Amino acid sequence: MDKFLIEGGVPLEGEIEVSGAKNSALPALAACLLTEEPVTLRRIPLVRDVQTMLQLLERCGASVHSEDGVLRVQAAEIVHPEAPYELVKTMRASSLVLGPLAARCGRARVSLPGGCAIGARPINLHLAGLEQLGARLSQEHGYIVAEAPNGLRGATVHFDRITVTGTEDLLMAAVLAEGETVLSNAAREPEVVDLAALLTQMGARIEGAGTSTIRVQGVRRLHGADHAIIADRIEAGTFLIAGAITRGRLVVRRCEPAHLTSLLHKLRQAGVEVTEAGPDTLAVRVPGKLISVDATTEEYPGFATDLQAQYMALMTQAHGISIITETIFENRFMHVLELARMGANIRVEGRQAIVAGPTPLSGAAVIASDLRASASLVLAGLAARGQTVLDRVYHIDRGYEKIEEKLARAGARIRRISEL
Repeated sequence: MDKFLIEGGVPLEGEIEVSGAKNSALPALAACLLTEEPVTLRRIPLVRDVQTMLQLLERCGASVHSEDGVLRVQAAEIVHPEAPYELVKTMRASSLVLGPLAARCGRARVSLPGGCAIGARPINLHLAGLEQLGARLSQEHGYIVAEAPNGLRGATVHFDRITVTGTEDLLMAAVLAEGETVLSNAAREPEVVDLAALLTQMGARIEGAGTSTIRVQGVRRLHGADHAIIADRIEAGTFLIAGAITRGRLVVRRCEPAHLTSLLHKLRQAGVEVTEAGPDTLAVRVPGKLISVDATTEEYPGFATDLQAQYMALMTQAHGISIITETIFENRFMHVLELARMGANIRVEGRQAIVAGPTPLSGAAVIASDLRASASLVLAGLAARGQTVLDRVYHIDRGYEKIEEKLARAGARIRRISEL
């Protein structure tokens, strides 16, 4: 099992380039199941979740060809419209194939998803929407079975609460459904907009992506496309915080500043100087002291839950008291105890974490519990005095492409070690 060894206390200097968004890559790959023609996807990050999704596509019958960072996927025939447990037990996004398989094949059998231990994240919202589109659903032996032998039919689907994966899943199902589908209270995330852009290239008729109401006019078939996915806003945010927490001078390239508005606002309030050095480039430094600033996670365009743990690491180095409120997931403070082992002063009260700072951090042996928690511990390790050993880095490999190599190129003393 791999670990990271981090020698902290080194300000990051230089440049880091952002990869394509994992959370765009996964639905884009699932969308390849909607057509028998080849789909070319560019800027796909080869992280563990993407590799799992590629295995799933091949299991369904698709061919996958990768060369120079470009993926070519062709699902000429769906042989097995199934997502088996042994493949998807580590990946929440497995449910993304439910809608495409039901729409194209009239049947899908998908294992209930696994992934990070940060809360229930039930897929009941996906399932209720599929039923409204005419699918018959049943559950057997840990699997969801969706059947629509006569095809799906357009309907008005209102999500009781905003769900990104649910919006994406129903959007992919609706493009091949007969008639009009209206998705109400839909997620507005950039990744949803990116998926809609890909589907539109493939021949779908979609209006309103990026708003809370998406309208889809179903078509009989989709064709191939060539699409480059957007930059990973969570990776970009993680690197911006890395530059701030180490009090370095870091330039983050190939990002999309417009997708980071809420984070940039918080960083500037906290005393971090962030400048746009180009249309896709941000530079970060801390000219004075860091100031504690509260944050509450919200659906986009609010403060991203996927940056909450990293922001908390930064607040341990800020002057004053900050209150961080988690509204999206009920169990997303699992990094707090590990940060406390490194010297952080954090108290959790329900869905709030009260952070008192600044506190000097010291290196320690810590364990990653989920993807974003692992990123926060890397950041803490970069700022800490002495050596940090981070165990279970397979969590971070699910969503960050060679993060240790990118950080090392900016001066971080971080390396991966393998243990049998």
